[in-house]
Amino acid sequence: MSRGRALGAALGAGLAWGLFESQWVELRRLELALPGLPRALDGLTVMHLSDFHLGTPSLARRAVAKALAWAAARGPDLVVITGDLVSGPGGEHQLVDGLRRLRPRHGIYAVLGNHDVAVTRDPFSGGREVADLAAAGAVLLRDEAVTIDAGEARVQLVGVEPLAYAAGRSRPWELADPAADLRILLCHFPEVVDGLAPGAFQLVLSGHLHGGQICLPWPGGKVRLAHVSPRYAEGIFRVRGTTLAVSRGLGTTFVPFRLCARPEAVELVLRSARG
Repeated sequence: MSRGRALGAALGAGLAWGLFESQWVELRRLELALPGLPRALDGLTVMHLSDFHLGTPSLARRAVAKALAWAAARGPDLVVITGDLVSGPGGEHQLVDGLRRLRPRHGIYAVLGNHDVAVTRDPFSGGREVADLAAAGAVLLRDEAVTIDAGEARVQLVGVEPLAYAAGRSRPWELADPAADLRILLCHFPEVVDGLAPGAFQLVLSGHLHGGQICLPWPGGKVRLAHVSPRYAEGIFRVRGTTLAVSRGLGTTFVPFRLCARPEAVELVLRSARG
């Protein structure tokens, strides 16, 4: 085989794998210890979903469908979605239809991402903001807070609006209720944690970076071709007393591929911890 044919075959195999990986969703259950979490909330389950990008020319909608089916079967206490919900025609219908199947005990809460408000350079993303999440039984938080009763404890959720955040106008810490037993901040952008005072929120949930989406394996880690050196790319971080969970999300942008950055849905099981 000539060098050109070999290169073409390798490229074709890589593209085929990228399409496969874009729908090879990882469904994870993760126990997460939160210092100061009251015993009444020990075992609370939070299904964290992010970055659907529904409506774009991609096979990632299959990952979203699998994640939503899994979430429905798990029956979590809360479902939270951290932005980039709809990016193209037909996406809102797919979103509403999928969310209607969920029946979490304490509801579905979501924030918007930059693609939802057309702050993106992706030519395939039209910035189609969801018109009415209430049709799916969900609550959209736009620099707003809501408090729910979870048995003997109170859980507050605060959501950040992306345009206000980009303009420096969003001040979620001013919405935090110190009387709540658990305060959760939903923000598409993980860097929001750097502007929080210690103790303002025990848990911050974010997405946005897709874990890099296209990554190359490298000794000691991986090289991300998008968002080359983010501070919080994916996973769990402890930042000045706050726990940050960053999802790789479920969809794709710019290209319909993923490499070494599988889509994911994570069920967080909150546990009490000392210190």
